[in-house]
Amino acid sequence: MRNKLKGLVTVFSLLSLQAFAQEKKTLSLNEAIDLGIQNSKQLKVNQARIDEATAALKEEEEKKLPDAKVSGSYLRLNNANFDLKSKGNNSGGGTSGGSPKINQAVYGLLNVSLPIYNGGRIRYGIESARFLEQAAKLDAEDDKDEVIQNTIEAFANLFKAKTAVYLVKENLEQSQQRAKDFANLEKNGLLARNDLLKAELQSSNVELSLLDAQNNQQIANFNMDLMLGLPTTTELVLDTTSIEKKDDNRVLADYLQTAVGSRKDMAAVDYRKKAAESGVKTAKSDLYPGIALTGGYIAADIPNFLSVTNAVDIGIGISYNIGSLWKNKSKVQQAEARVKQLSLSESMLDDNIRLQVNKSYLGLLSNRKKIDVYSKAVEQAQENYRIVKNKFDNSLATTTDLLDADVAQLQARLSYTLARADAFVAYHKLLQTAGILSAELKK
Repeated sequence: MRNKLKGLVTVFSLLSLQAFAQEKKTLSLNEAIDLGIQNSKQLKVNQARIDEATAALKEEEEKKLPDAKVSGSYLRLNNANFDLKSKGNNSGGGTSGGSPKINQAVYGLLNVSLPIYNGGRIRYGIESARFLEQAAKLDAEDDKDEVIQNTIEAFANLFKAKTAVYLVKENLEQSQQRAKDFANLEKNGLLARNDLLKAELQSSNVELSLLDAQNNQQIANFNMDLMLGLPTTTELVLDTTSIEKKDDNRVLADYLQTAVGSRKDMAAVDYRKKAAESGVKTAKSDLYPGIALTGGYIAADIPNFLSVTNAVDIGIGISYNIGSLWKNKSKVQQAEARVKQLSLSESMLDDNIRLQVNKSYLGLLSNRKKIDVYSKAVEQAQENYRIVKNKFDNSLATTTDLLDADVAQLQARLSYTLARADAFVAYHKLLQTAGILSAELKK
């Protein structure tokens, strides 16, 4: 009795684990994109970079605020001798009477400085930091489009893998049924043994293809679970209603023109170039003096000798680093070299963008043409199989002809499905290279 109970517990446990392992989740493309953005580690890194750039901007703005320093000391003196001289003492001796015994001193200082003019260092520093903050935000937007495109590609790959499994399973059932029919014919002496072996061999090959297709499906499912931040045991059931051809009458010239003003990475490089130009101005500002409004308060107490209170001072301070006249030239040259580098990088990126848009546009046209070709191929393969099957039933075609027609039919159906998914991905890739992927998805 105990063994039976243990067996029942084990069975129920295995069933529970199997149910957990096969947890299913229906997923549309928009839901997949939202999850991909929400769980992208790269986008979280980018947000941290934006926060860093924002803090750097705030740091530069805070340089306009006054500086305040407080210092104080307690000093212990050892047998200090004080001899105060007075202007009226012609004898050169000290003051009359004995000198006070001083063995300790306390003092405190408060200094406040407010910058008034420093050659524009603060203003250009703020300007540069603001440009870098904008560049960081644009980098994040560009990476967001990359995450969206990767999610679309993963969604399409899983769709292709699932479709391949479905079609191969369907073909396997037909192959196995054909092998059974051939076995009955062979038993009745109506079919050669060799033809039966050909049918069984094809059935075995299709079964091996199914194993490969199922393995690819599991890998694609696992990859998408990781990408979307889902448990890796989740089986995704795709809502594929959104995988369809998008009506878009724009031509290559339209996409090229759109890319010039829409690519986030191009705008980010432009902002970095502006920041570098502000860096040149900052370097040149070292050639000018610094002027600041200063103020302070002093308090001191030397027992038996001196006490100072309410000593407040205010004034204007000027500082100038004379060494900058011969040391600053190299700093300016470095800043100007950074501007030149970014200008060249901007030009190179512009060429790459044009190349990417051209490549994506031609890829889309090619994939859409493949859909038309494979659509006709499916019709031709189905009709060819029907004819060959009719001939085979009337002993006018060989078993090899029938099996070849069946393989061609399966291959045509697979190719048509893959072409549809590839065209869908290619269209969104074109939108990404034109810099309008996020905007188009919101429509």
